[in-house]
Amino acid sequence: MTAPLDGLRVFDMTRVLAGPFATALLADLGAEVIKLEPPHGDDYRQIGPFRDGESALFLLVNRGKRSVAIDLKAPEGRAIALEIAAKCDVVVENFRPGVAERLGLGPDEIRARRPDLVYARISGFGQASPWAGRPAYDLVVQALSGLMAATGEEGGAPLKAGEAIGDLAAGLYASWAILAALVRREHTGEGAVIDVAMFDTLYSLLPTSHALNFYGGEIPRRVGNRHPLSTPFGGYRTHDGYAVIAVLNEPQFARFAALIGQAGIEADPRFDSDTARTENEPAVRAMIEAWTMTRTTDEAVAALSAAGIAAAPILDIAEAGETEQAKARGLVRALEHARIGAHPVVGQPVRFDGAAPGVQTAAPLLGADSAAVLADIAGLAPEQIARLRAAGVIAGDIEGGGDD
Repeated sequence: MTAPLDGLRVFDMTRVLAGPFATALLADLGAEVIKLEPPHGDDYRQIGPFRDGESALFLLVNRGKRSVAIDLKAPEGRAIALEIAAKCDVVVENFRPGVAERLGLGPDEIRARRPDLVYARISGFGQASPWAGRPAYDLVVQALSGLMAATGEEGGAPLKAGEAIGDLAAGLYASWAILAALVRREHTGEGAVIDVAMFDTLYSLLPTSHALNFYGGEIPRRVGNRHPLSTPFGGYRTHDGYAVIAVLNEPQFARFAALIGQAGIEADPRFDSDTARTENEPAVRAMIEAWTMTRTTDEAVAALSAAGIAAAPILDIAEAGETEQAKARGLVRALEHARIGAHPVVGQPVRFDGAAPGVQTAAPLLGADSAAVLADIAGLAPEQIARLRAAGVIAGDIEGGGDD
């Protein structure tokens, strides 16, 4: 089967997480992604955990790409990067606002040579905004977006999410926007300049908080492992741990009440609607845990599932990856890396025409593709490449076999 993005060429001028995640998603779908790195490499190459000197984080979010290492401080380096960019369909950058322009690699400069280019920019707060110049990390964006304020135990302190969701949301939105711009280009021939802000994307992913704020006139409060609007919908203690239980409509609640020995309780005005149950959540919890705490997690989940009630144990990441579900869906794939050999990665999860998802190649060694990219795309002769390498303008093994 032909990959959905086969034939698409992407120049990836991004580093760390948000941008590389966006371009990894494109590589997963068959795009040729050329990753621009400075001679010392993407900062993520230096962040652990490591396997045989290779960063796990770098391996995971730079799968399927080619690496060209160019010194953008050198005029020749900037000229080469511009030449490569102008021969791509898409350029993605996550420099601080204004840096791409100072390097001569902003959208105006590249689109002057390739008018139909799709140029995507990822930053913390957007290209033109009151906060555009502020440093932006995932933690900062979680704090400013409203996510942290709504997350945590009831009566407890604000709590960050356990993953860098601000970076990942921005990367996901960027890939989505790039594909939308490419569809428009097919119809109109027009390129696009896309402005993706981490703050904007994370703020947009809080519909429950928006519902409470805009329509309920409330500031969302921290409620721990339960839903702020629906009950029962959360985590409940069992004899040996916790189980999550989700009941979303009235027939389900009646069936659930009968299962836990509270048949008919749905007629009580305190429990006859989702809103009423949420207002009386402590009483609902007490009834549920009187039943769940006499059973192990596995026993409670089995009984609930048999009754058609959504329930699950709380798994850690290792347990989740070992489930028959994860294995059947092919979520983890082993790729062969030039230095460390076979290693696991998790790519984009969507199946096209029933085919299992997955990327074909591992993350590249630093500058492993410098020679090939400069020859095939920038049109440089071998002696020019050798001279640039000797001058330190490009890095990596010019034969394509390894890094310095």
